[in-house]
Amino acid sequence: MRFPIRGSWLKAIAFLGLAVAFMIGGISVFHKRLIHNRNALWQIVDGRCRVDHLHAPCTEYDAQQGFALLKDIKGRGQYLLIPTQKTLGIEAASLLKPDTPNYFLQAWLKRSYVEKRYGFKIPDQDLALAINSISGRSQDQLHIHIDCLTAYTRAKLDQNMFGSEWSDISLYGHLYRAKRISSLTPSPFQDLAEPEDMGKHTLVVTPAAQGGFILLDDQARALDWGAGEELQDHQCRLDNPKYQRTSGNGRL
Repeated sequence: MRFPIRGSWLKAIAFLGLAVAFMIGGISVFHKRLIHNRNALWQIVDGRCRVDHLHAPCTEYDAQQGFALLKDIKGRGQYLLIPTQKTLGIEAASLLKPDTPNYFLQAWLKRSYVEKRYGFKIPDQDLALAINSISGRSQDQLHIHIDCLTAYTRAKLDQNMFGSEWSDISLYGHLYRAKRISSLTPSPFQDLAEPEDMGKHTLVVTPAAQGGFILLDDQARALDWGAGEELQDHQCRLDNPKYQRTSGNGRL
């Protein structure tokens, strides 16, 4: 004897199981978003480093120059340069004011900490500074990532001769525009052509082979979160020119 209803019941049960699984997964993601603290960096810098007599856990805290330096929990040698004043991120209007500290320059001057942390010599050309867009970050206090550049990115950049005007380059499937600047003064924030849309941008700075620096700019769009941090290697694998870290748009 056949029981044709049995198959239907099995399908219904399977469908119900999938629905419950998706519901639990959705609740889990929502819960993580609720408990995620987007002010964690600011609370560390202002609530701990500022008041501690040794400025722990910050490596440096310079109220006069307006920045703190903090070893990131992500990566072997990555550091973060963070303003000591509340500054949301790349979209902050204060970044375009002439009296605002030059955070990119300050970050570059602190690059030796990265090398010390890894324990081996790192040429300047293999280092990079990066700041993510609003979509590409998980913290609402401005911070510049200081770490190694991926060998893949270095090789791609060295295949091009960038001038003082913007030109396009594809990196990890994302369309960046790049140009060469002679120095980090004035601040690279001043080089953006659309200050009213600053929050969509991500900026990456690394030395140019012919002198000066390469400024890379991408914008958050569709599946591109505008996280220039993707061009950094938080394990600093300098000896593998074919190394490509698949962009997961990991955000901080």
